[in-house]
Parts: sequence; C-alpha cells; structure tokens
Amino acid sequence: MAMDVQNTSARLAQLRAEEQGMGRAQVLVVAGTHGNERNAPALLERWRSEPQALHRSGLPVALVMGNPAAHQANRRYIDRDLNRCFAPDLLDNPELQPLELQRARELLAEFAPQGSNPCAVAIDLHSTTSGMGNSLVVYGRRPADLALAAGIQARLGLPIYLHEADAAQTGFLVERWPCGLVIEVGPVAQGLLSAPIQQQTQLALEATLAVLAEAASGTLRLPAGLQVYRHCGSVDLPRDGRGEAIACVHPALERRDWRPLQLGQPLFWQPGGQPCPQAWRFDPEAMGFAVEARWPVFINEAAYGEKGIAFSLCRRERWASEGSWLPALQALMAA
Repeated sequence: MAMDVQNTSARLAQLRAEEQGMGRAQVLVVAGTHGNERNAPALLERWRSEPQALHRSGLPVALVMGNPAAHQANRRYIDRDLNRCFAPDLLDNPELQPLELQRARELLAEFAPQGSNPCAVAIDLHSTTSGMGNSLVVYGRRPADLALAAGIQARLGLPIYLHEADAAQTGFLVERWPCGLVIEVGPVAQGLLSAPIQQQTQLALEATLAVLAEAASGTLRLPAGLQVYRHCGSVDLPRDGRGEAIACVHPALERRDWRPLQLGQPLFWQPGGQPCPQAWRFDPEAMGFAVEARWPVFINEAAYGEKGIAFSLCRRERWASEGSWLPALQALMAA
C-alpha cells in the first residue's frame, strides 16, 4: 500500500513537472518586434491573460513584447528597425544608443542563453502586407533551425524562405539565439487587426511548440527532406536620378508570392499605362541573377520601400535532411 502511494505521488509530481515544462529548455516567443504589426501582440496579450488559450505542448514559454514603445506609437520603430539591431558590431558599440538598440540589449540580457531568464529557442511572430500566406523565415543553415523548420513543414506544409548571404540585410533577432525562426503571415495592412491572420499565426506557433516538445522528448522524426526558397537577392523599383520611384510593382505581380516568374514578364508599371520597357521585364541574367532565381517573395511589402526592396528573388530547392539536424535540436531542447 505504501509503495502504491509512493508511486502515485511520484506520478503526480511527474505530471506537474510536465505541465510546467520542468526539465525542458524555455522557448522565447516575441510579438511586436515591429510596432505597427498588431496581430501577434493581440494574441500575446490574450495568452498572458488566458494561459490555456495557447497550447504549449508542455514547454515553458516566455511571452515577450519586442518593441513596447513602437507598439504604443503604432509605428514600425522609433529610431531604427529592431529586427536589424542584433548584429554584434552594433550591440558591442557603447556609443550607439538608439531606443531599439537599447531594447535589443535588454532582450539579450534577460532571455539569451546566458541571460537572467535564459531561453534556448526564439520564435519571432510577424505579419506582412505581402501575399506570403503562412510561412517561415530561416536565417542561414544552422542544423537546429533546419530541423525545426523541417518538422513544421512536415506538419503544415508551410513554405520556408531561407535568407542568407545578403550583407545589406543583417542583425535579425532570432540569429542571436542558438535556434530560432520567424513566423510570417499575410497579407494584412499595417495597424489592422485580422482574425484570419491571428488564427494562422497561432496555428503555426502551436505546431512549432509541438515540434520542439517532440525534440525534447526524443520522439521527433524528421521528414526525408524539406523544400526551401533560398534568397538570391532583392530588386528595387525603377528610380530617376534623384532616387525617386518612377514606377510601381506591376498589378499582374501583386499577391503572387511563391509563384515563378516567366521570362519577359512585366515587373513594373508606370502611371498612364505606357508599354512596359524591356528593362522592366523579367530577365534574371540581365538583372544579375542566376536563371533559377525566379521565385519572388515579399512582393511590395510596405515596410521595405525605405530599404529599396520591391521584392526578393529566390531559388526553389529540395534538400535532404542531414544527420546533424535532429541531434542539434534535441541537444538544445534537453538543456
């Protein structure tokens, strides 16, 4: 009888530990990295007030507002883009003190693996004005990132935008954690709340947490491979000698993210409807890209105009899962 009581008590303690996520690495979930992306912060506030509204798969989760000041102002940022502030040369320069760089240091001091409230994985929730649907963004080729992305893609079939080798775009938040990716959902206007965007964001996040929980328990099985759209570079709008845009994205290209461009397809349109010049038609080699770079993403994203990006071009590739991916993710989650 005493043994039965001991066994029951031990089992109850185990269940409580599982519910609290004890013995598993903590996951950082960031919303509002950009202050005018309103849907993920709305979800975050609900998950804070109603913890049962987010299925965490037994993992400890830190829910954090990325840029509270920009959120309060309903602006993308106050001084500079927070999601470009995580480059080491910026973080390590004490003379640089814009608000977002200070916030980046605060987030790292608390939630980095050596911080006061350490997390092994960072998931950054974003929305876009582009027709990206529900998608993942991975930076580089870290094995743990690819294992996580492959596991999510196997569950939901989400496209994966692999961003790498672009010196003009660096300093992303999730790169400062051992594992991390972006959940990107659109289209939705800046500052607008949208039920479908929130539903898709929660769907992707809960699938992500389920994959991480399986990695922690040793039950995750990766698919034979994954499909990625590998970043090749970005294309700006045509501009005059003063740097002013003289055309906009062609209407036939709008909302056609992830769909291949055809040779000679018009890319830009000018007021008045004049015939599209040859220089504004799709020709990857003439534009300085490989012929395989014909898959556009982030088409006409409103926030990218200031960065000189009308859309980015990718190669679609199929990669076999590698033996190093799963152990890398399991090691992080078992920490």
